[in-house]
Formats: sequence, structure tokens, C-alpha cells
Amino acid sequence: MTLYERRRRVGAIYLALCFASALFGIGCLMVILSTLLVEGFSGLSLAVFTQMTPPPGSGGGLLNAIVGSLIMTTLGVAVGAPLGILAGTYMAEYGRFAKLTVVVRFINDILLSAPSIVIGLFIYEVIVSRMGHFSAFAGAMSLAVIVVPVVVRTTEDMLRLVSNPLREAASALGLPRSVVIIEVAYRAARAGLITGVLLAIARVSGETAPLIFTALNNQFFSADLNAPMASLPAVIFQFALSPYKEWQQLAWTGALIITIAVLVLSITARALGGARTAK
Repeated sequence: MTLYERRRRVGAIYLALCFASALFGIGCLMVILSTLLVEGFSGLSLAVFTQMTPPPGSGGGLLNAIVGSLIMTTLGVAVGAPLGILAGTYMAEYGRFAKLTVVVRFINDILLSAPSIVIGLFIYEVIVSRMGHFSAFAGAMSLAVIVVPVVVRTTEDMLRLVSNPLREAASALGLPRSVVIIEVAYRAARAGLITGVLLAIARVSGETAPLIFTALNNQFFSADLNAPMASLPAVIFQFALSPYKEWQQLAWTGALIITIAVLVLSITARALGGARTAK
């Protein structure tokens, strides 16, 4: 066998392995999605969005869990996204060549890959144990900690893509650096920044572990940030482990609602990213 034939044979083997791995991954994803669609759609009704989570053995909905997830996710993103944008702006605009940026980027990468249950334990020690009770505020803060590294990474990457001559042209007009960043760099990277925030929302929408350690759960409707609050991931976790068929059905339906929400956010983020690339 010649060297050329050997390389072609090895290349064909690697190509076949890669193709088989891709098919295996797509097959697993299709099985999960098809099971979720079949089980989730059978329980989807208007009552899911208008009724509270039921006691064992009776019908009900997920209204309090949906509202709780919206409240904590909105508050978490409202706190975490501005912090992430400001940190990413420093790394891309002010401290691009500073040693501090290298340190911040390293810590951010560690935080980005940290297990969410560890973040939940951290917020439990910092907020829950000091307040003496679980609360929606603590749950939102745990989500904010997860949001920050995602937004920091995307903000830095998007601002780095803005061309320097654009900044120099704005600076030549006598504009302060802060105005150049806000009016020029942010405008040029607007689609990328929005994409980063949407990806962060999709990231925290299905988080369960940090909410169990911080917001716990609530069988009733509550908009009080200083009290335990229901959330879709926590309710799904609780109902899926229960022996009651009504609760298990609601868990499937809740999982379907979260999946659809994350899918819509991901498609929107990719559409914005694609539009920016096209420009």
C-alpha cells in the first residue's frame, strides 16, 4: 500500500467516524424532542396558563410557575446584563492590552463553565442564610450571576469586531471616548449585544439547581420578592418525581413550554447574528 492510499484510507475512516457521531447526536436529539412533543402537547390547554399548580391528585395549571419564572428571569437579566455589558466594554475598549483584562477574561471563562448548582450554593450562603429564608430576590441574583459571564464574553467579542478606523473617525471629530463608545461602537455592535442578552436569557430559562437553593418553590401565586416563589424548572423537577399522573403530565407540559421559549430565543439570536454578518 502506498503512502497516498494509506492517507486516503485513514481519512475515509475518520470521515465515517465523524459522520456516525453526528448521526448519533442528531438521533438522540430527535428522540428527546419527539418524546417531549408527544407527552407535552397532550396536556397543553388553556388551563395550563390560567390555573395554579394543583394539589396531588387533581387538575390544574402552571400560572404561578410561569409568572414566577418571568419575574425572576427578568430581574436576573436586568441586574446581570448591564454588569456584563460594562465589564465587556472595559475589556474591549479601555483595557484591551491591560493585564487586568487577561485576569478578568480568565475568571470570566471559569465562571462561564461553573456548574449552576455551585452558583446556587454560593447565593445560598451569601443571601439566603443571612436573610434567614428563601426568596425570589435570591433566585434572581443566582440567575444574574449566570447571566454576567455570558454577556461579558459576547460583548467583548462583538465590540472587538468593530473596526478601529470607525472609532478614529469619530474621535477626530472631537468626541469624548465615552460618546464614541456609546454612539459608534454600541451602534455598530447592537445586533451582537442583543444576541448576547438573548442567549443569556435562554441560558437561565431552564436552570433548576440555583432556584431550588435560593427561591425554593411556592404552591400558590406570589409576586413578593421577599418570599419563596414558584418557577417552571423547580415545578418540573418536583412534579416529574411525583407518583401522581396529573403532576407528571404538567411536568411534561412545562418542559415543552420552556423548550419552545428557548427555541424562539435561539432562533431570534441567530437571526440577529446572521443579519449582522450579512451587513
